[in-house]
This record gives sequence, C-alpha cells and structure tokens, in this order.
Amino acid sequence: MSLFDTFSATQLATLAAAYFIAALVKGITGLGYSSTCLPILTLAFGLKEALPLVLIPSVSSNFTVMFTTPGFKASARRFWPMLVSAAIAIFIGLWTLTRVRGESAAAVLGAVLLCYVAFALTNARFRLSEARTQRFEPAIGAATGFLNGLTGSQVMPLIPYLLSLDLARERFLQVSNQSFTLCSAAMFIGLGLTGLMTLHAAAVSACGVLLVVLGVNIGRRIGQHLAPQAFRTAVLVVLGALGMGLILRAMGWV
Repeated sequence: MSLFDTFSATQLATLAAAYFIAALVKGITGLGYSSTCLPILTLAFGLKEALPLVLIPSVSSNFTVMFTTPGFKASARRFWPMLVSAAIAIFIGLWTLTRVRGESAAAVLGAVLLCYVAFALTNARFRLSEARTQRFEPAIGAATGFLNGLTGSQVMPLIPYLLSLDLARERFLQVSNQSFTLCSAAMFIGLGLTGLMTLHAAAVSACGVLLVVLGVNIGRRIGQHLAPQAFRTAVLVVLGALGMGLILRAMGWV
C-alpha cells in the first residue's frame, strides 16, 4: 500500500497546497509557518488529524531560522524559564485535547487566530520593562504551551509579550524560534504518547519538508518584487477568515 493511499486526490491536493502556501507566505513575509498551514489543514481534516501533519514541516522551517540567527546561547540562558514552562505545559494542553471534542478545540484555535490577527493588523505596541516582567515569564510560557498543546498555535501570548520588550530583531527571532522548536519537540513526544502521531502521519508530514524548502526559497525571491507589508496584511485577513470559519463550524453554522 502506498504512503498516500489513505488520502483522496482532493485531500492530497489540499495537503500539498497547504504546505507550499504556508512556506511561500513565510518566505515573503516571515509569518509563522504553522499559523498559516494549521487552519487550512484543520478545516480540511480536523484539528486532531492536522496537528501531526503540520509538525515536521514546521520544525524544519524553525530550525533554519534558529541556527542561522546569532545569539543562540545568550537567548536560551536569558529566557530558559519561559521556554521550559512552555514545553511542560504542552503536555497539559494535549491531555486536555484528548478529552474534548475536536471541533471545540478547533474553535479555540479560531479564537486564538482572531486575537493574533487583531493584534497584528492594529499594529498594537506596548512597552514593558524587561527587569520587572521577568518573574512572570514562566506564566507566559505556560499559557503559550497550554494553548499550543490544545490548539497547535504557538504565537499567543508569546509573540505580543516578546514584542513588548522591544528586543533587537535578532534576539526576537532567536527566542521565538527557540520556543517554536522546543515546543514542537515536546508536541512530537506528546502526540506520540496520546496516539495522535502515528508512523504513517509522521512519514506524510516528513514528505512536506521538500515543499517547505521550495516554498520558502521561492517566497524570498517573490518578496524582493512585492510590497511585503501589503501582502502580509492580505494574508492576515485570510487567516482571520479561516479563524472565523473554524468557530462557525464548531457552532454548526457552516
């Protein structure tokens, strides 16, 4: 039996398109890979089925950024309490996911997407003192990890918090991708323990890495000839629509 025999032609096309489009968007705008890919796959397959399919391509895109950006050791030393608490909380989120309806968790993903889109589109900016807020970072990490385990989203409240610290661009990229990578590793283990990550799903997910590499490279070239901010805004609007679609589906309205 072929690796892809369990998918229809339409599902295979959707899977390949989601992998490639998310990589293209990341290459053009820098938006997180899973933030684009996961809602598409969730609408097509359901959240519990989509999580293992998006994991390996997402990790490959995060590794590239993390190991090509300076400051790995310094960032890990500074933010380790937040990173560790996020990884631990993922298992609590996954435990919760196995005990709720997939549609309910998908609705939470939709709500998280809408919050992220609203934050990004309004370009909201607030400044926090790094010295004063450091004690709260384990809680920020735990909240991010729990939502990651429950919904697959890795951005809230991590990204708004890091932006509020007004970090240098390289430090921001390093810390955020350390969080994404560590949480993805914890998610891989957790999905295996809960039975959501099968060898078949892992193999299909691994095949998506080629589309990620291709999409990111093409996206970077396209980005040189586009207005990235306008394209980013359009993508965020689409993500907002996908988030609303997840909520409406959970309510039985679509």
